[in-house]
Amino acid sequence: MIPESIDTEGVLEIFRKICLIRYFELNLKKVYDAGLMPKIPIYLSVGQETIAAALSMIYKGASLFGQHRGHGIYLAFGGSPAQLIDELLGLPTGCAGGMGGSASIQCPEIKMFGHDGLMGTQVPIGVGYAIGTGQTTITFMGDASAEEGYVLGAIGYAATKKAPILFVVCDNGLSILTKKDVRRNWNMADHAGFGIATMDITDDPWEIIRTGKLFKDQLPALINIQTNRELWHAGTGRDGQPNEFNRFNVTKNEIAMAGLGTEADTIEKEMEISIETLWNQRLQLTGRL
Repeated sequence: MIPESIDTEGVLEIFRKICLIRYFELNLKKVYDAGLMPKIPIYLSVGQETIAAALSMIYKGASLFGQHRGHGIYLAFGGSPAQLIDELLGLPTGCAGGMGGSASIQCPEIKMFGHDGLMGTQVPIGVGYAIGTGQTTITFMGDASAEEGYVLGAIGYAATKKAPILFVVCDNGLSILTKKDVRRNWNMADHAGFGIATMDITDDPWEIIRTGKLFKDQLPALINIQTNRELWHAGTGRDGQPNEFNRFNVTKNEIAMAGLGTEADTIEKEMEISIETLWNQRLQLTGRL
């Protein structure tokens, strides 16, 4: 249910960001499957679009530390889609000079720092950055990264030093294909509190916004967000098991129930066309199409 505190403009802006991420990723899947780009490892945000889209509405200007599935973070917080395409094509005009690829999205313009490749290290690095600069910082991690000892230690240190940092666990319940209940019997929001504010929620964008607002003035804080990935951990295939829910469709239905269905349909169609056009333009410029 969309809360009354979010006005029409806010609702449609969130949906615009969700559609931007979703159609960017679906076009990337199509291009990758057609063999029109280098066969690099890619990590797609399809199914998890609402997390970055909602948080970007609350934490404007925050410094960002992500890991894989960073496309959605980059796009939601204002990164250039054209430069991200170039990055994935390995071009020097990419947001990280064509050197980061899908797994290490770097963009100084939006204060997004690239990942070094070791699972979960963005968390202690983000903590050090937040303490050293005093700037509001967000670190995004998966539920498997959250289990690393140096991640838990860094969260504890952030609590001790009262670092201005929000820890976001994108919890799809899987470490590649190993389910969470095989790996542990505890919940991140309970185990890693260390006296800081924590919450365990779903990837409902309206709930993310409510929690994000609640925590903004009491950092450090941690949000464990239960979500689904629609495609593989890495790559463009499907795991062969159905998702519990499709957050994109649920969100779109909620917007329609609020009387904004026509506007949402227009936004989705315009985004679908504009992103497909942009991909085709970049591919043509590089002679790949």
